[in-house]
Amino acid sequence: MFRFLSRLTRTYPTYPLQINDGGRVAAGFVGGAGDCVVRSIAIAARLPYRQVYEDLREANTRYAQERDNKLSRMLQQRGSSPRNGNHRNVFHEYILRQGFEWVPTMKVGAGCQVHLRPDQLPSGTLIVKVSKHLTTLIDGVLHDTHDPSRGGTRCVYGYYLKK
Repeated sequence: MFRFLSRLTRTYPTYPLQINDGGRVAAGFVGGAGDCVVRSIAIAARLPYRQVYEDLREANTRYAQERDNKLSRMLQQRGSSPRNGNHRNVFHEYILRQGFEWVPTMKVGAGCQVHLRPDQLPSGTLIVKVSKHLTTLIDGVLHDTHDPSRGGTRCVYGYYLKK
């Protein structure tokens, strides 16, 4: 019981946050969107938001057309807009082509070993994969539209490190 309560009350170091939409508003996009993939890539790779958006839209369309599975049919029904979601295979290959390398931090059955906090991730430019979200770290500063760290307790599945 004490151990459980200690986890709830313990504080961890967290990253400073720089509110950053990756150029979304400047590109003419309005309203809310689940665009963390586009935003994170645009910020980390220093690419225009619209370019990343269009590249991923085209890649999602090709991916859905090439595969005949439930996810592909869902993508086709919702449209190939990156604001509606991106298939992991699509954005993974795109990020690698931008000069990043994938560093996994979780193993099946091992539980969470790395959290979104300064004492557990390297410095440099990273695109960090957490549950249902990508965020960007640049030299120890989170660049996102909100703080996704959950007070330093959010588990990191892996990260893309700029070579």
